[in-house]
Amino acid sequence: MIDSTLNVAQYCGRFAPSPTGPLHFGSLVAAVGSYLDAKHHRGKWLVRIEDIDTPRTLPGAAETILRTLEALGMEWDETVVYQSRRTHLYQEALHELARQGFVYPCTCSRKEIADSSIAGIGGPIYPGTCRRNPIAKDKAHALRLCTNDETIAFLDRAIGPYTQHPARDVGDFVLRRADGIYTYQLAVVVDDAEQRITHIVRGADLLDSTPRQIYLQHLLGYSIPQYMHLPVVTNAAGEKLSKQTNAAAIDLQQALPQLVEALRFLGQNPPPELLQGKIADFWLWSQQNWHADWIARDWIAR
Repeated sequence: MIDSTLNVAQYCGRFAPSPTGPLHFGSLVAAVGSYLDAKHHRGKWLVRIEDIDTPRTLPGAAETILRTLEALGMEWDETVVYQSRRTHLYQEALHELARQGFVYPCTCSRKEIADSSIAGIGGPIYPGTCRRNPIAKDKAHALRLCTNDETIAFLDRAIGPYTQHPARDVGDFVLRRADGIYTYQLAVVVDDAEQRITHIVRGADLLDSTPRQIYLQHLLGYSIPQYMHLPVVTNAAGEKLSKQTNAAAIDLQQALPQLVEALRFLGQNPPPELLQGKIADFWLWSQQNWHADWIARDWIAR
């Protein structure tokens, strides 16, 4: 099992929003958690704009997100990275995986997959149709990664041990779509390695993706970051806050109260007087009094 207990030597964390809309309270929680964990351990905190899925990208959203982070007093290290400008790196990784014999073309439609598969984590498990029956590469096709009989186990800093068998639970997954767009799973792994990310603090909605990413890290010879998945903010209907569920944008006129609320959501115990101070006072207290282990207890109790 990969041990994700904290090793703070040369800590480098990141916040990686998708520019599909403005920051809402759910994304604020992820930003605050990753920021405080990095700063409490005197590490770097990078910002990466995950705009690889260009059809979903909203014009101007990236700039709005960065301005919001600045207004909230969150200072990032190094230059902001945009995935849409890094496709050459994803292509190089894809070539390496193909060289190892792990990549094959797939022409199956979503309907075909749904009709011939069983349900797995997050959707139908790909039945391996094109892996068993190679197709002509001159047809429009996606590129899939072969999974094998390997169990991925890691120790999450918040939830403890987590195990997944990608072949049984997910199946061979897509690395590049038929429209030529590289998928999140490939891009995030390449970016984290290239930026030397050592600690990943993000929402638990991405927990099920982590074993696939560790599998890719193994194949590409990358170091394995330490993971901590935060509780996900939901609305009254139990749905994750998102653009699709009409989550309200962060109100910068109420910046300090929302920061304090995010801290409380993460199981911390900020004193009431923080609401009477300045944003700089909030960050000073929060960095000095950050307790990541309180997140775990708070999540288990939910």
